[in-house]
Amino acid sequence: MKTLALTLLATAAMPLAVMPLAVMAQDAPATDDPQEQAEADSDRDEPSNDDFHNVIYVRAAGVDRLDLVAGTSVITGIALQRESSGQVGDILASLPGVSASGFAPGASRPILRGFGGDRVRVLNDGIGTLDASGASDDHAVAADPLIAERIEVLRGPAVLLYGSQAIGGAVNVVTKRIPPRMLDEPIHIDALAGFDTASNLREGGLSVDVPLGSYVSFHADASYRNTDDIEIPGFAASDLLRADLLADAAEEEEEGEFEEAEELREAANISGVLPNSYSETWSAGAGVAAFVGQNNFGVSFDYYDTTYGVPGAPGAGHHHGEEEGGAEVEEEEGEEAVSIGLRRYRFDMRAEFDLGTGFFDAVQTRAGWSDYTHTEFEGSEVGTVFDVGGVEGRVELVQTRRNGWGGSIGAQYSSIDFNAVGEEAYIPPNVTDTFALFTLQEVDFGRFELEGGARFETTSVTADTLGLERSFDTFSAAIGGGFNLFDDFRVGANLSRTQRAPTAAELYAEGPHIATQQFEVGDPALGIESSWGAEGYVRGEVGEVKINASIYRNWFSDFIFLSATGAEEDDLPVFTFRQQDADQWGAEAQVTFPLVEGRDFSLLGDLRGAYTHAELDSGEAVPRIPPLSLYGALEGRWAHFDLRGEVEWYDDQTNLAPLETPTESFAHVNLSLAWHPFEGEQNFTLLAQVNNVFDTEGRRATSFTKDFVPLPGRNFVLSARTSF
Repeated sequence: MKTLALTLLATAAMPLAVMPLAVMAQDAPATDDPQEQAEADSDRDEPSNDDFHNVIYVRAAGVDRLDLVAGTSVITGIALQRESSGQVGDILASLPGVSASGFAPGASRPILRGFGGDRVRVLNDGIGTLDASGASDDHAVAADPLIAERIEVLRGPAVLLYGSQAIGGAVNVVTKRIPPRMLDEPIHIDALAGFDTASNLREGGLSVDVPLGSYVSFHADASYRNTDDIEIPGFAASDLLRADLLADAAEEEEEGEFEEAEELREAANISGVLPNSYSETWSAGAGVAAFVGQNNFGVSFDYYDTTYGVPGAPGAGHHHGEEEGGAEVEEEEGEEAVSIGLRRYRFDMRAEFDLGTGFFDAVQTRAGWSDYTHTEFEGSEVGTVFDVGGVEGRVELVQTRRNGWGGSIGAQYSSIDFNAVGEEAYIPPNVTDTFALFTLQEVDFGRFELEGGARFETTSVTADTLGLERSFDTFSAAIGGGFNLFDDFRVGANLSRTQRAPTAAELYAEGPHIATQQFEVGDPALGIESSWGAEGYVRGEVGEVKINASIYRNWFSDFIFLSATGAEEDDLPVFTFRQQDADQWGAEAQVTFPLVEGRDFSLLGDLRGAYTHAELDSGEAVPRIPPLSLYGALEGRWAHFDLRGEVEWYDDQTNLAPLETPTESFAHVNLSLAWHPFEGEQNFTLLAQVNNVFDTEGRRATSFTKDFVPLPGRNFVLSARTSF
């Protein structure tokens, strides 16, 4: 593993050899990117969707000025402040087509169009997070939103730049840890602080950028976030789970087990506060970059640390699959609360060098190395330790744009060394190595634009303790076309053929997976998962009205899923990984429009909706698919203030997989008032919010823990953000 890491970093640094020539050719410091400055000035805007000429950092560096035919969603500025959360999934959940796994307040991963886990690639500045969040929903994403400059959601052909497994799409958390440009000011500071009542939140983040001479820029940041157990509107247990607990209590009482009956009733009646839902997170990082003309080289190092509680199912023990004297040992809920302590060290490198005016305009490299460990505690005792060593790097050649044609070709390598030791190590130690060649090409014919991507990937998944190794070669391609009916309004379609190699968990898992309350069994004989996809869309502006709508469908061959066998092991239902054809389709839309436009006052409307349906060839539903969701907002803006009211409505989910439980419909009403004290400036915002105004119970259909982890109740939030 160390040899691979050193080899990769050495390869990624090879462009340094051209640095002296680049310095001689261009001996002038870089200046600020005017597009980035324009984005900073638009912080008051809502999340953008496919702004035709936005700089999209998630894309291959150097391809960021190509239009993305498939579109992106970007959340930044006051919208990022309004949706502030410790986990990326919760921040993005209000965007059309995006949900969250919502396992616990300290662990929530994004779900795109019903896909989660390894079907969604989560990136940190364009490189994978290199953590264990894809292996289980109770594992936090090792990315800190508090120091994020923006968070992007990417779909379509350009996703192939980052992994063929990202069938749902990719999410990128963009920071400034490696300075993106040379400053033209003595110092730049960004700061954020926040408090709330539902979890007694205390959070703060600070980043500082300073120039070191004419060619070097330095960055440092730190953040801290602490919450207590969250307040909830009613009972922790859903109506269905409460009924089961109370029925069990009555049965125990009939048998004379009065103590057990009382414990079950207490579990059924937990309300007001969700036990063991606290979290504490802090991070720190620093980076430096040198800029000479169009060339730059930078490195960064950061540390991420979080500890959070894992709420237990009321009335259920946290079972460990041990036996003692022939009888199963089961830890009763409340005796040994489960928590996770996670720490991650990460090193990143970026290099970009100008190649002149030949066929290739620039060579760009990115590399990241991570040492990740998280420990699952049962009370104060260590239960299971997960160690992940990861390295990833990419080298890209950016083509010089000629006659409307531009693009990028490149190679990517990653290696993930996964090791779990303890009572719940249901996945054996394994190493996943991936090498890929990819390209993204775009041709602009004026009103018509064509974009295509392709990726060849070879993957090996080795479990030495089992004496097993599987290798897979996959090829994925996508093509999209967009036609501008008129300025800034486009209609188009995308077609894709994607292939995904099975993960180590899908191949080799065997044991109790407490997070999912299942005994999971992998299948080393699994084959490649393939799909055909099609999407049609309209997006752009008609006058002052902004529209972004799409319909999509995916046809899967050998879709990999967990299937209930009907058997039990260690008091858990046995699920095995199987393959079957599947069909998925859906639609999503967002429309923003002005209702009143005055000199001193404006009133804006914002409507959003999304629906996804997925079923197997047998007719069974794919589990944990988000239901129909609708969103409406009104925002009044005048002078120094923005007043916003929102209604989020989620339908019930009754299209269920075997052993899955339903969720009821619910609506949340949110209010916020933003104050910008300096007229004409957006560099300071004080934001007061009331979320879930009517203290309504809500549960995420996408969550494994939906029956005992509801969404927070009424929450008063106060936050301040400044940038100067």
